[in-house]
Amino acid sequence: MGKQTSSISNGRAELLPLLKREFSKNGCLSKEVMSGVAEQTGLPLNEVYGVATFYAYLPVSKTGKNVIKVCGSVPCDLKDAQAVIGSIQKELGIAPGQTTADGKFSFELVSCIGACDQAPAMMINDQLYGNLTPEGIAEILKSY
Repeated sequence: MGKQTSSISNGRAELLPLLKREFSKNGCLSKEVMSGVAEQTGLPLNEVYGVATFYAYLPVSKTGKNVIKVCGSVPCDLKDAQAVIGSIQKELGIAPGQTTADGKFSFELVSCIGACDQAPAMMINDQLYGNLTPEGIAEILKSY
C-alpha cells in the first residue's frame, strides 16, 4: 500500500506540469488527452478532469485564435462587468462559452484574473485590459 500511495503522490506532483505540456502540444485538453495523462500519472480520470477544469488557462475544448476572459469576481461585478459582457456579446454575436464561427474569438467568463484594482477587467490572450467601459470594447476587439 505504501508503494501505491507514493506512486499516486508522484502522479499528483506531475499532474499540472503534464497538463500544461499537453495543452501546449494539442491546443486543448480533450478527453483523449486527459485519459492519456491519467494513465501516465496513475490517477483516476475524474481527478485529472477536475484539475484541468479548475484552471481557466487549460481549456478542455478547442478555442478561437483569441481567447477573451472576462472576470466575474465581486470587484468586477460591482463595477458593472455585466455591461462589459453584454457589449462583448453584442460585438461578437456569441455568448460566454462560445467561439465565433470564423474561429477568431472565444469568449469565457472566469472567476478571477488577478486585476481587482482595475475592475472591470478582461484578458485577451495574455494582454490585460482594465477599467473597462462598454463603449471601449468595440475598439479593443477591432485591434485583433
